[in-house]
Amino acid sequence: MSMTALLARTGLTILFLVAVAPVSWIDAQVDRAQAIVVETSRGEFSFETYPTEAPRTVLHVVELVKAGFYNGQRFHRAVPGFVVQWGDPQSRDLAKEGMWGRGAGAGSGSPIGAPEITKRRTHVKGAVAIAHPGNPAMADSQIYVTLANREDLNGRYTVFGRIVSGMDVLDYLQRGDTIRRMYVKE
Repeated sequence: MSMTALLARTGLTILFLVAVAPVSWIDAQVDRAQAIVVETSRGEFSFETYPTEAPRTVLHVVELVKAGFYNGQRFHRAVPGFVVQWGDPQSRDLAKEGMWGRGAGAGSGSPIGAPEITKRRTHVKGAVAIAHPGNPAMADSQIYVTLANREDLNGRYTVFGRIVSGMDVLDYLQRGDTIRRMYVKE
């Protein structure tokens, strides 16, 4: 009897687990804090990353930046006193504006797979964090920056960096403003 027939006959369900790279391998890939520069239609800002506290998140975002994933996207969320958010490839298409930040196409398609939420890094003004659709393990490419201290977000999202220059630019960003280029500052 085949395994499929046996499972169907007994009513058993098998769960498949996605293997996550060991932290030691990730540490070797992201061995130091990296600065990421974001050139926008309203100016430039940059943030440093926290590879010690969020190694998988930093590696994932750095790989997306190096691949040009964020270039040409638009900020799909800009709420004064709250957050500025980007990272949805659908935002390149004005015809899809109603779906920006939502749905199956709102990320790179490769979730990080493991939340890296810590009490050490909190949502102070200028915190850089990774958004998720309700499950922290499903966080992917959507990044946000807090424009004020937001204790209500602590313990719910992975903070993986902080703004080091250009905070004033973030205060002027609006929904639909463009990311001309993002790059890792070497």
